[in-house]
Parts: sequence; structure tokens; C-alpha cells
Amino acid sequence: MLPRMIPSFNPNDSECGMKLLEDLTTNAYEVQQQVLEEILSKNAQTEYLKGFLNGHHDKIDFKKKVPVVNYEDVKPYIERIANGEPSEIISAQKITELLTSSGTSGGQPKMMPSTVEDLDRKTFFYNLLVPVMNKYVDGLDQGKGMYLLFIKPEISTPSGMVARPVLTSYYKSSNFRNRPFNRFNIYTSPDATILCSDSKQSMYCQLLCGLVQRDEVLRVGAVFASAFLRAIKFLEDHWEELCSNIGSGLVSDWITDSSCRNAVSLVLSKPNPDLADLIRHEFSNKSLEGIVKRLWPRTKYIEVIVTGSMAQYIPTLEFYSGGLPLISTMYASSECYFGINFNPLSKPHDVAYTLLPNMAYFEFLPVEKRHEEVASREGVSGQECPKADEEETLETVDLMDVKLGHYYELVVTTFTGLYRYRVGDILMVTGFHNKAPQFRFMHRRNVVLSIDTDKTNEEDLLNAVTQAKLLLEPLGFLLIEYTSYADTSSIPGHYVLFWELKTKENNDMIELETSIMEQCCSTVEQSLDSVYRRCRRKDNSIGPLEIRIVKQGTFDALMDFSVSQGSSVNQYKTPRCIQSEEAIRILDSRVVGRFFSKSTPLWEPFRMETK
Repeated sequence: MLPRMIPSFNPNDSECGMKLLEDLTTNAYEVQQQVLEEILSKNAQTEYLKGFLNGHHDKIDFKKKVPVVNYEDVKPYIERIANGEPSEIISAQKITELLTSSGTSGGQPKMMPSTVEDLDRKTFFYNLLVPVMNKYVDGLDQGKGMYLLFIKPEISTPSGMVARPVLTSYYKSSNFRNRPFNRFNIYTSPDATILCSDSKQSMYCQLLCGLVQRDEVLRVGAVFASAFLRAIKFLEDHWEELCSNIGSGLVSDWITDSSCRNAVSLVLSKPNPDLADLIRHEFSNKSLEGIVKRLWPRTKYIEVIVTGSMAQYIPTLEFYSGGLPLISTMYASSECYFGINFNPLSKPHDVAYTLLPNMAYFEFLPVEKRHEEVASREGVSGQECPKADEEETLETVDLMDVKLGHYYELVVTTFTGLYRYRVGDILMVTGFHNKAPQFRFMHRRNVVLSIDTDKTNEEDLLNAVTQAKLLLEPLGFLLIEYTSYADTSSIPGHYVLFWELKTKENNDMIELETSIMEQCCSTVEQSLDSVYRRCRRKDNSIGPLEIRIVKQGTFDALMDFSVSQGSSVNQYKTPRCIQSEEAIRILDSRVVGRFFSKSTPLWEPFRMETK
């Protein structure tokens, strides 16, 4: 008997949870057919599907007649709903909110439809993480998790519907606030601190509660590796004040959010000078190496996403961790929650996710990479982001038909109104759990730079650089070549652009005014999308953008290096993003000037287009 689409089970019953996962993965084909049948039968009369299937819900016709689409194809339908038209345009279920994705469209966040049932599906997904972790880590019911969770800004659309990031939606939902007791949802952070809209107050209060309850903490983490490292940096900057609060039993006056303040006061309860002295001692050491294990000695692991662009933070996390395992438990997005890591103690570079066949109907576009870009991680770009002329997409294949070692772009049909939608994630098949494939997340299609939730593609970067270089042209300077990389050596990380300039008079001596170059930095930032600007201005999760001016001939040296590594002279193109450490050293050795943005870019919650 096949499991229901959202089976009910007690997350404290690990045996029941593991059996459910075994049933889902053993019957992956049958569950996928059931998912597609349910989605099509319920939504056959929607305007979108009716336009292709004329009210029928045949699965074969669905594959033949409903096109594989990008966001721009479905954006008009979603905007109509945001502007007040009925949900039946795309979904038989009522669309209750729109989830803003960190991927962008025309500089604005994408919006994904969501329903009340979708929150239940996410809760089911989170509950399934419990038996998997209990299988590999003992005693998690004997303490708490110090998870640093934050909400992001939200808006109301013209119709009054709320639009907000997926995790903000979940944390503000009754599913999260009224969650039943289980060993995975006992946190050191009171809900009021998580739901505080002031990110600095939220961070301070969550860390304060985590330190006060240090003896109960068995696991620590955040959603993304970048967020956890920001917390470490915040600790480094504020440990003296935190110790003062712990020693006195009183919260700092600048914590003005009343709900936050009241919740933290209950946790503090009384002065604890011994704990304050212990924390001071740990920070009095010259090095913060192993600080996580030193502050929370019972901690068994750090739970953060370290796949995709977050992999750049692994060495820094390992430095601070004190040898704790780095665990990525799940693979999800604004469009849909996808899969679970069935081997959570695997090394970060070996993490693979098993897609749960009841979460959506999954298809895959085979992606053929030329020049063995993916096979080699040592190239100059190191980014493996295929351009339109460097990938060949074929007909989709189903979940059960993917092949070991092959690369695919994920396509989903969801319960919430997305049909054959290209997510933009490139995955590699690494194995199978029963009959369900396991995938390693490789990268986002066409994304070249990412520090936090930002995703800057090559076109966005080109447009931003084009705007900035206009400031130099009246002064007689020409931008000959440029590239970039995400510098995560400091916290927060920041974008670095390498520019090679020349004068129109071919003068080798280039003298640049600092104020002009700082203005160039600011112009690039202001020209990037709203997610980048929010991370810079509102979240403080990205540092000021930097432009490094290099000597003339530097990019010729970069090409020589690339050719020495096996690239063809005839086919060489300057990579717009560099990851090779040796290539970065070549560029850095020729830097003659460094300039930073001195202002934060303007940002406001994105505005809806009205018709």
C-alpha cells in the first residue's frame, strides 16, 4: 500500500519515521505517478493547464503538450494573482501567500505560489529529519539545539497578499509556533527572538540565550554556513557585553523589542558571574580556533548548508568548529522542498540528497558539459557555470530514469501551481537509496558570485560593471578586462572585482582618484539586484564591494596560466568569476590599487508591477 501524500507520523517514533522513508524510496516510481495524477486531476480546470490540455489530465499528454518553462514564462500568471485575480489561474487550491526566492528576475526576487497545505508538507519534511539524525547521533533528546534562525522583510502585494521569503513564512506560521514537542524543535532561542525583525537585536538575544544555556546545547547551527559564521563574528565583537549581561542577569538597554526583551529576561533569570568569567576566559585566548566546541562543549555537530556556493566556507567553519562534524541535512528552495541527506555524517564535499518522491513531480533535463568543465575542479574559473552555447538540453527524463554520474537540471511540477518549472539547479546523480536516486548539488545555472542568499549571474555582473565604467570614460580611462571572485577570508565576505585599465593616450602611468574609484564601487553595488542590496544594507551579511586595479598585461598572464593548465588558446575566454587560488594569486600579485564602496546601496522591499 502506497503512503499518503502527506503521511502522519509521530516524529519521536524513529522506527516509524525510518519505515516511512523506506516505503517512499522503495515505491518511488509508484509515488511519483500518484503525485502527478493528483496534481493534474485537481488542477485540470485551471487557466494555465486548460490552455494546454483542454481540461483533460492525461499524464502522457502532460509530457507532450505542457512546455518546460522558466520563471519569465509563469511570471505574468503569478503577478495577476498578486494583483488580485483568483488562484484558479494556476491552482485549484487557494494561493495564500507568495514566497520570494533569492533568485532574481529583472533585478527583483522571483515569487513562488504557496498554499496552507504546503506548510503541512514542509512540516512533514522537517519531521522526517528527526529519525535520520537519531539513526546516526545518539542522545539528541537529552538537550537543546542552538539554532540561529532569522526572519526577513516582507511586503503586501496590491491585492493585500503577503510576499516573503520561504523561511520567514514558515517561522511565522502556526505550524512552527505551535509545533508539537519533539527532540528536534527544542531550541535555546525563544520564538520571540527568532521573530524579531531587528536582525541585530535578534542575533544578540539568540546568542545570549545560547550562552546562558550552554550546558544543555547538543547541536548548533543556522540555515546557511554564511549565517553561522556571521554569528561567530558577532560573538567576537560583542562577547564582553554578553558576559556583562550574563554576569548581572540583566539585558542591555539597547534591546528595545519588548517581546524579545521579556523572553530573554526569563532565560537569564539571575546573575551568573561564574559563566561570565568562563566565557571571558575562552575569548582571552589569542586564537578563536575551536571556539564553538569550547563554548558549547556538549555539542555533537554543526548543522548548516555547506553545499553549492556555501562550500567556500568549509575551511573557516572547520577552523572554528573544534573538529565537530559539519552536517547538511536537507535540500530545499522557495519552489519546493526536495530531499534529505540520508548519510548526514558524510564529509561536506560528499553530501548527497535523496529526493522524496511525494514532495513534487520531478523531471530532469540532461546537461552535457563540454571541455569536461565539471570533471575538473582545478580550472581557472572553477565555477562550471554553463552558458547557453555550452550546454545541450534534451528531453526530460523522469526521477527513475536518471543515470549514475550524469548531470541534470531539476524540473518540478508542484502541488502549488508550478508546472514543469526549471528550478535552475544543476545536480549530479551519485547513487540510489532503494529505488530513489541520490543527487549532489553542483551549482546554480549561470550564477557566478554568491556570498549569502545573493545569486549574481554573469549578465547582472556585466550590467553593473558597464554602469560603473561610464564614470571613468570621461576621464580618459578604458576598462580593458575584468573578472571577480567571492572573498570569504573575512566575515562577512564581499565581492572583489579585478579591473585592468588603460588610458586613451596609451600612457602606462595610471593615476586614479580615490573618490572616483569608490564611486565606481558604489555604482556596481547599486546596479546589482535587490537581494544583494538587501544583504548589504538590511542584513549586513555582505561586506563592501572592492575593486582591485591590476597592472597592464595582467589578464595576458591569466590567459598564459590557463593555457598552461590545458586550455586552448583559440577557445580561451576570460572567466568572469575566478575560484582557482593560484589564479587569484596571479591577479593579486599585480594589484596596484584597492578601493572599497564607502556607502551602502539603496534598498527597499521590491515594488509590484501593476497592469
